[in-house]
Amino acid sequence: MTVSAQSAVYPLKAIQPPIPRVLSIAGSDPSGGAGIQADLKSIAANGGYGMAVITALTVQNTQGVTAVHVPPVAFLRQQLDAISDDITVDAVKIGMLGDATVIHEVRRWLLEARPAVVVLDPVMVATSGDRLLAESAETALRELLPLADLVTPNLPELAMLLGEPEATDWAYALEQGKRLAAACGNTVLVKGGHLRGADCPDALVNTVGLLSQDVVEFAGQRVETRNSHGTGCSLSSAMATAKARLGDWESALRVVKPWLQEALTQSEVLKVGKGNGPIHHFHAHQHALQPGVFAARMWDAAQSELEAIYGLDFIRELQSGALGEEQFTYYLAQDAMYLNGYSRVLARASALAPSETEQLFWARGSQMCLEVESLLHRNWLSGRQASGEPGPVTKAYVDHLLAASASGTYAVLLAAILPCYWLYAEVGQQLHHGYLQAEAPGEHPYADWLRTYADEAFAEATRKAIDITDAAAQAASPGERAAMIEAFSQSCRYETAFFDAPRVHG
Repeated sequence: MTVSAQSAVYPLKAIQPPIPRVLSIAGSDPSGGAGIQADLKSIAANGGYGMAVITALTVQNTQGVTAVHVPPVAFLRQQLDAISDDITVDAVKIGMLGDATVIHEVRRWLLEARPAVVVLDPVMVATSGDRLLAESAETALRELLPLADLVTPNLPELAMLLGEPEATDWAYALEQGKRLAAACGNTVLVKGGHLRGADCPDALVNTVGLLSQDVVEFAGQRVETRNSHGTGCSLSSAMATAKARLGDWESALRVVKPWLQEALTQSEVLKVGKGNGPIHHFHAHQHALQPGVFAARMWDAAQSELEAIYGLDFIRELQSGALGEEQFTYYLAQDAMYLNGYSRVLARASALAPSETEQLFWARGSQMCLEVESLLHRNWLSGRQASGEPGPVTKAYVDHLLAASASGTYAVLLAAILPCYWLYAEVGQQLHHGYLQAEAPGEHPYADWLRTYADEAFAEATRKAIDITDAAAQAASPGERAAMIEAFSQSCRYETAFFDAPRVHG
């Protein structure tokens, strides 16, 4: 038995999620690193269509702000109304507002337009230390906070909003976030960027039941760079975009945080300005992939395991019918236990999926796992003595997938999931083909099972799984793609071990 030159189930056209229309209401930065300019880059980099209403014009560069001009509020009103009269706004990011009259006008528009997602970055002080909000406007800004779904202050701004000293440790920062969330009735993103040390955590804090937990923390490492100009602007606009795509704040931050960390890491290549330079919003696009390229890379990575699988006694004897019933029963019993865990992992993929199409696909896969376990495996196992405990390979494989679902990104999770589709479908087609070449002897003890193994509906689902994973890789960072290959390769190794486990057990 040889590996086919090209996978029988690959490829399928890419599935494109809808593009959210995201409006930034913020000030302008002529140096391009912060404000409207950073927001539009951030929105585009995270898969949105960006629009902008300018609240203020600044004279600034990477070394600081030297002047601010706030246009007449009547002109701001015209900008806002022109957008909402014509375009459906899926999400809004609010940044620099300048003075109380601007804040009141934005509040009026929010109450009338009622956008589905509102992220408020309470811009009060620039990274350079320059004040960007008049002290007289602070009360008006606090009144605006309850209209936001998510508030993203840095630690100095969090303290100013509460009228308290700035937090110097993470525990106190979380307590301040809880107090602000309780006062405003929304979710607060507490950011650890201003703390000392190598760690740079973030947390979603919520006290009104929109999240499954009051505090969801995200660990992170500090990136040592002077190029952090516009980081807060970029984070808040990315969160607005990701929330519109993914549907919840936790999923949004799981995508945005690694993107922002890589944008900081790659910022040195831009070489903009003499001071606090900008982040690299489009770092991923320097390493852009064409559709199908990453899928081909995964297919190459799977070849050695496929060769190993086809060389196993279990596979050869299963195809010929010489496999002992005890080994086959053990295999199906372990497969039933594996599918139970696999269904939970697919359900997690559905929860993280960025589009309704993908959510439904993984949810159907999760349901199918349970149906197969119930109908095929339990029917065969009925009346046969089989182990009720997962073997070491089954447990290790499920633990690997659960770890990917708990701590990995959506793209890494898909890469870990994929071999159970792809290798299973490939091996199944080869087994069924060999069975037919042997003229499908009626006395073959596993004939019914071999026919279900090469089911065309499963092959079609595999094509979709490959393509969704390939599309996720196109949007991923180089580091994330490396993690995808490692997760995929590890699952391939587990597939080989799983097919060999009945022999070891016997």
